[in-house]
Parts: sequence; C-alpha cells; structure tokens
Amino acid sequence: MATIWKSTNQKSTHQRTNNMISGTTLSSWSRQQKLAMIAGFAILGLLLAMSACSKQSPKPALVGVSSPASNSLTPAVTATQATTSVRLAATKKSPKKRPANVTYNDANSGVSFLYPRKFVLTSGDDALPQYAGLGYASMNFVQPGGAAVATVEMPTGSYPGTDFASAFFNVNVNRSVSREECAHFALADSHNVNGESVEAQKVKIGSTDMQTTSNFAASALTQTETQYYHNYENGACYEYVLSLGTAGYGVKDGTEPVNRDEIFAKLEKILATVKIRTAPVEQEHAAEPTGASGAGGKE
Repeated sequence: MATIWKSTNQKSTHQRTNNMISGTTLSSWSRQQKLAMIAGFAILGLLLAMSACSKQSPKPALVGVSSPASNSLTPAVTATQATTSVRLAATKKSPKKRPANVTYNDANSGVSFLYPRKFVLTSGDDALPQYAGLGYASMNFVQPGGAAVATVEMPTGSYPGTDFASAFFNVNVNRSVSREECAHFALADSHNVNGESVEAQKVKIGSTDMQTTSNFAASALTQTETQYYHNYENGACYEYVLSLGTAGYGVKDGTEPVNRDEIFAKLEKILATVKIRTAPVEQEHAAEPTGASGAGGKE
C-alpha cells in the first residue's frame, strides 16, 4: 500500500510540477502574445486606416474636378442666353429705319425720280401745283397739250421764323411739241429789265443736256421765283419746274428772309435724280418675198 502511495505521490508531484511549468510558460507566453497581438492590431488598424484614406481620397478629387467644370459651364450657358436675350430685345426695340428718300415712278410717261420722304407727293390730274398766293402754276411750253405728271411739295413750316411760304418740284410732259420747239419757253424771263424774252441757256444736269430759263412774279405780299428745265426724249418734251414762294418779309415783325440758295439746292437734288425710261424701238417687219415659187405654190 505504501509503494502504491508513493507511486501516486510521485505522479502527483510530477503532475503538479508539470502544471506549474506549463502554467508558468502559458502565463509568460500570454503576455508576449498580448503585446504582439496589440502591436499587430495597431499595425492592422494603421493599414486599414491608410487603405480607407487611399480609397476615399479619389472621391473628393472627382468632386473637385467635376464641380468646377459644371460651374464653368453654367456661367457660359447663362452668358450665352443673356446675350441672345439682349440681341432679341434689341431687334424688337430697334425697328428698321426707313430710307430718307422715296422713289416715284410713272409708267405712262416713263419718268422716275427720288424725293425726300417728308415732301408731299401728288400725281395725275391733281399734280398741277399752285404758287404761293398766286394761283395755279402755268406750264411753260410753246404749244398746248401739256399734262402734269407729278409734284412734290416741301412741307409748310419747314423754315419757321422766315418768309418761306412754299416750294415744289413739278414734272410735266407734252407730246405735241417738236424737238426744236422743246428748246423754247412760252414765258419770258422777267428778270430782263426790258421784259423781252431771253434765250434759254444750255445746261447739263447729270448726264442730260437741258434748256433752262426762269421767271419771277410778285404781288403785294407774296413773291414767287421759278426755274424751268426742258429736255426732249422718246418723242416728247419733258418740263421740270422748281419754284419757291415767299410771303411776309418786311411786313411781319421778326420775319427773316429764307435762304433761297439752300431751298433751290434741295430742289435741284431731286432734278438730278430724274430718269426717263427709254421707249422700246419698234422693229419693222420685213415684207415676205414674192416670186415664181410663191406663184407656183398658189397654182
């Protein structure tokens, strides 16, 4: 029994010794392992943090790149729209300006000319103008048969504070006058102190050769100065009348004489634009030849 007890005691002692050694070793290893594990977790945490930063860093970069692009496009689009709106508004607010001059064209006489838009146009039977306070203007053909084509009158009140009464440009045509008669005028130039007719003067208006004379008429309160021009074309005599009427100077206080040269210069600009459409030349039809072949054909 003692031997068995000893054996058991030895085993217990040996087992206790082994347990102490293993417990001491386990306790020592656990501390190192803990340190190692803590260090490993720290390194792992650092690596994870770096990995997370590396994964997340492109996102701000992408946002940073895309945002300026979108911001830069938005002002450009806005500026384009604003420019378009301004252009449309300018187009709507600024109507097209009408030309200062208007073209008159008469198909019957072939006459055309330019005149200021502000002037008053009459044509046909109503185109015979009137002198200021002196009645209707007379045509200056040496033969009857003249017809009024058109008249443009300067607006009344064009020269306030002056003795200006009226001014007009008139066109007449007479197909009963020959080329030689067209070079003469029925009314004498009253500028001649003797009251005798004055030979018409040759002038060149643009590229057209014309004959010209003038006439002056007056009453107690009005005066009229008129210039006449003739040229022959298309088998007719064309007459152009430039006239200025004045009234009140020397009678009304504060009235100044109008600049006559300025007014006649404006009327002469209209005359310079006159064009006469050339009439088409009628071609004579050649007579059909007659001969033996024609006679034979009739047979």
